[in-house]
Amino acid sequence: MVLRSLCCFGMACILAFSAKAQNLEKMVSLKDGAELWAGIIREGHKMPLNPGYSADLYGKVWRNQLQPLILSNTGDVIWSEEPYRFEYAEGMVKVDKAYATIDHKKAGTTLKEAFEYASANYFPPSGQMPPEAFFSIPQYNTWIELTYNQNQADVLAYARGIIENGLPPGIIMIDDTWQEDYGKWNFHPGKFPDPKAMMAELHQMGFKVMLWVCPFVSADSDEFRALAPKGGFMRDKNGQPAMVKWWNGYSALVDLTAASGEAWFTGELDRLTKEYGVDGFKLDAGDARFYVDLVSDKDIGPNGHSERFAQIGLNYPFNEYRATWKMGGQALVQRLHDKNHDWRDLQKLIPHMTLTGLMGYPFSCPDMIGGGQYTSFLEGAVMDEDLVVRSTQVHALMPMMQFSVAPWRILGQKHFNAVKEAVNIREGFTDYILALAKKAAKTGAPIVRPMEFDFPNQGFARVNDQFMLGDKVLVAPLLEKGEGTRTVVLPKGRWKSDLGKTYRGGRTITVQVPLERLPYFERIK
Repeated sequence: MVLRSLCCFGMACILAFSAKAQNLEKMVSLKDGAELWAGIIREGHKMPLNPGYSADLYGKVWRNQLQPLILSNTGDVIWSEEPYRFEYAEGMVKVDKAYATIDHKKAGTTLKEAFEYASANYFPPSGQMPPEAFFSIPQYNTWIELTYNQNQADVLAYARGIIENGLPPGIIMIDDTWQEDYGKWNFHPGKFPDPKAMMAELHQMGFKVMLWVCPFVSADSDEFRALAPKGGFMRDKNGQPAMVKWWNGYSALVDLTAASGEAWFTGELDRLTKEYGVDGFKLDAGDARFYVDLVSDKDIGPNGHSERFAQIGLNYPFNEYRATWKMGGQALVQRLHDKNHDWRDLQKLIPHMTLTGLMGYPFSCPDMIGGGQYTSFLEGAVMDEDLVVRSTQVHALMPMMQFSVAPWRILGQKHFNAVKEAVNIREGFTDYILALAKKAAKTGAPIVRPMEFDFPNQGFARVNDQFMLGDKVLVAPLLEKGEGTRTVVLPKGRWKSDLGKTYRGGRTITVQVPLERLPYFERIK
């Protein structure tokens, strides 16, 4: 499959990109009291931005989704088809070092109106969404449990453990080192003696199965020797395949703008789906930073290569990405970058996730429950059971939820019961979340939103510890250790809590949050 559905998609970036910034710039004056959200998902906890903030979108180490978009809660929309740098000063945004024309539109007087204009004009929804399974059942990634020792016996043991411990089967993602080598996309025969039997058993248990892949190829491999003469790799300034440093060493990087590179990579993915019945792929390492100062068949710039890698996923409905560029409105699963196992990073989940929706990425997942850094769960590491529970509760009413560390292994019974209760809460909202996902596919509307989106200009712009699920459910998880209380800011109207109590809005209330409770409030019309 060679990107059959993408013959025109992204062509504008291929034709328009220049290797040098055109030094285009624009000064945008802001209305008094304007607050800004910019398309740098990893910086979501810094939004709305404070004056003095600056950032460059060109090929930097952002490790997460990027969108060349700035929105204000007074209706401003700033967009460019290519990367740029910007600075925010009081009452002013300066955009410069741009590679394409900078658009500024006054699209209304609210954040929602600004978003709706940007969505309709710059990244219109495709009408497609990822498979319903992403929203209706949990995801389970084998990374934390198996790290660099992915193997058939332990993958099956992990899957059986999910069911034996009372969690529902879902989408299981087999992570890095299932393969023989980078670019040698065969199940490692020493670790996976009978992968077809494994796939059959996982499917029989009710799991969908995804495999981790990346665009890197080890230089000492038959795959490299076969593809290099065909021009399938990114090249250095001398015209030779470039050896790129990434987190697992040095490798050649597939050039997806070259017909040979694109055909080889997608051919490998197609082979895995046909030969083993693989349902889809976790497509990792598409960061723009890996492509800086390299030569490709078509000059689309580092960010353009990140976009091209993301376009691959449109041919495989079961997909997941951590790093993309300018893919708003598309049926791609976007995951937040790896979070640490600490309360500070837990508190980033809500502002990061609500920012993904504002930037046109509604189909998003808030990393792995408890954090995605495997060192936090090794023997001797300091692990916080409360944190795992509260992380699960944040995930529970997000578009998707993803386990990795096995909660039954690391938690006592009280905490594990609280995790299962959060999963049960989600099951009660499955139909509502699916309806929001279907709406997002047609209209682009975020599934989860910051308070400012639905309640504009009422003082909610900097409320980052609660969020709206659609326009009728306010979710307010506890983000600190313990079983204490938290305050909840209720907009005007009437709200019914998860405990059945009705509150008059337009005020701040204090609620008790024992370990098993996820506070949420449904809007009563």
